Amino acid sequence: MQEASDGNIHVIRHGEVFVITLRGEVDHDDAPAFQAAWDAADHAMLPTTALDLSQLVFGDSMLLSALLKAKHRHDADGRDLILLGPLQPAVHRLLDVSGTLDYFTIADTGPAPIS
Repeated sequence: MQEASDGNIHVIRHGEVFVITLRGEVDHDDAPAFQAAWDAADHAMLPTTALDLSQLVFGDSMLLSALLKAKHRHDADGRDLILLGPLQPAVHRLLDVSGTLDYFTIADTGPAPIS
């Protein structure tokens, strides 16, 4: 089990699932660390990447762009990308307003959203 953490971004491998956990706020300043997490997931080429967003209270257009690119890469490689929630209100709103909410597989696990 490999594990790494960079501020609000944490990665770990659980068997055949690569898990990226985002906490707090993730914005343009976090782009290099977030890209490193995606690069690690792509390098691992595991069947499933799970992105835990249950503790993420804010994400901007960088997050949305990264999610869309990751979804495209995973689909092209025949891998699954799953977003783990429940999604906090601001993150849900980002996906809803952008019209991309239904584009992702979202599995609600864990505690209720922070209001």
